[in-house]
Amino acid sequence: MAKMKAAMAAVLVMEKEGVTQAFGVPGAAINPLYAQLAERQTIGHVLARHVEGASHMAEGYTRARAGNIGVCLGTSGPAGTDMITGLYSAQADSIPILCVTGQAPRARMHKEDFQAVDIASIAKPVTKWATTVMEPAQVPRAFQQAFHLMRSGRPGPVLIDLPFDVQMAEIEFDIETYEPLPVYKPAASRKQIEKALEMLNQADKPLIVAGGGIINADASDLLTQFAELVGIPVIPTLMGWGTIPDDHPLMAGMCGLQTSQRYGNANMLASDFVLGIGNRWANRHTGSPEVYCKGRKFVHVDIEPTQIGRVFAPDYGIVSDAKAALALFVEVAKEWKAAGKLRNWSGWAGECQARKSSLQYLRKTNFDTVPMKPQRVYQCMNNAFGKDVCYVSTIGLSQIAGAQFLHVYKPRHWINCGQAGPLGWTIPAALGVRAADPMRKIVALSGDYDFQFMIEELAAGAQFKLPYIHVVVNNSYLGLIRQSQRGFNMDYCVQLGFENINAGRDEVAVQGYGVDHVKVVEGLGCKAIRVHRQEEIAPAIQQAEAWMAQYQVPVVIEIILERVTNIAMGTEIDNVVEFEELATGKADVPTATAVSMLD
Repeated sequence: MAKMKAAMAAVLVMEKEGVTQAFGVPGAAINPLYAQLAERQTIGHVLARHVEGASHMAEGYTRARAGNIGVCLGTSGPAGTDMITGLYSAQADSIPILCVTGQAPRARMHKEDFQAVDIASIAKPVTKWATTVMEPAQVPRAFQQAFHLMRSGRPGPVLIDLPFDVQMAEIEFDIETYEPLPVYKPAASRKQIEKALEMLNQADKPLIVAGGGIINADASDLLTQFAELVGIPVIPTLMGWGTIPDDHPLMAGMCGLQTSQRYGNANMLASDFVLGIGNRWANRHTGSPEVYCKGRKFVHVDIEPTQIGRVFAPDYGIVSDAKAALALFVEVAKEWKAAGKLRNWSGWAGECQARKSSLQYLRKTNFDTVPMKPQRVYQCMNNAFGKDVCYVSTIGLSQIAGAQFLHVYKPRHWINCGQAGPLGWTIPAALGVRAADPMRKIVALSGDYDFQFMIEELAAGAQFKLPYIHVVVNNSYLGLIRQSQRGFNMDYCVQLGFENINAGRDEVAVQGYGVDHVKVVEGLGCKAIRVHRQEEIAPAIQQAEAWMAQYQVPVVIEIILERVTNIAMGTEIDNVVEFEELATGKADVPTATAVSMLD
């Protein structure tokens, strides 16, 4: 046993649990913990410009690699409340991050002390556990419990709040004999897997829906192996994009109201059985259960018991970690295939592939207009970036169109906050991904409003040498909200453009678009290029890559778009309206009901 400050015990436990990187903003109430971090020099630290930014950096860090747990640190009061959006985003997508906040001394907590707020109560609805540690001797065990909870069952975030005097108190603690608690993951039984395969065997047109739980469980290889064994097409959710490569013959497209391909929806509507693994039947994927479920049976495999039946009742449910379930699916499927017990679905798989072949190019991208249409931007990105690219994006028409037109070939190469969708998430999340993986080819994608929300975090990228490419598609609009306002026959308070009095004569072409992103980005210590035409995109990307290598800072490529472009979406998976000209030279006629359904 050794005598140490409780804050030192917290740092030592984080080390033992594998933490090597933190993101945060120091302050008076959390300085005792920072003092121990400074003494140990074992956990790297990125100084965010906003504590919400630190929480999103922690998310990006966790999402980038299996086993990572991002840590964000902040002082008392507003630092904790600023982290709430990050905690919500992490909780919604089953992402473990640890938020640690400072707190007023225990004797002052209920006396309206400066920056004293009951952050544990505020954070409870958006965490797996939120606690204020009131006894110094409990600090190491609170951190031990935090890592156990974050990793067990459905992963998720934890907040630990540490009063100043608790951090400073001396305690006895033996770190040499410390061991992390065993992680609990429910696992399917063989009987359950056999039951699911029996139901599958009765189907004529089955599909697998692959959710983000497969990526969280690091089980994408098993998913692809199982799909190939049984010969069944796969529809990934937005959070599961990359579980099977986009160019795999069994990749049947994404289904949904917004982030979907035409062939993905068509294949889902033609199916009669769905095996969902690690997914939550999110409404932007399903639309109404009445349409989505009609004419098909469902088996749902999920790590969280209360998730099964939450949106609609499946015909059969299995509570299991995705990796454990898929390992058993592969094992049993191999035995059944060897014994000739599995049906042959090659004809059905061929039908799905034929839809993909005939429909995947129907949405036109080869527009030559200036200002550019976003569809052409994504065509250029597909041509410029190889299969190793990792995209980071959050919300808006930029993300929706990106999911419709871009391609993902590997797990954890589409880093996206699925349920929460907070504007501003993209920059700090991309920085977190870079901190987790210094070698990955990272391309972030934002509309101009998402980009402006937390643009200050680019300074952290410059200071800490976290280079990546950020593509900003600028239409000077809140594009998704403008499109949804069509249902109200208005275009109100969604325009971002204004005549910038500081626009130089060389910027005449973008006057009226408002913020000069190039000047702002350069002022934050990064590099930026503005692009107007499609033929300028490839040279801009080459220049960005050269600057990243030379300066080791984020590089922004701002692409000026036409102001108004409606992106395909609808109210049901059988009612997605194509607003733009199709590759056939025709356009679907928008209907009054073709309004985006926003979470």
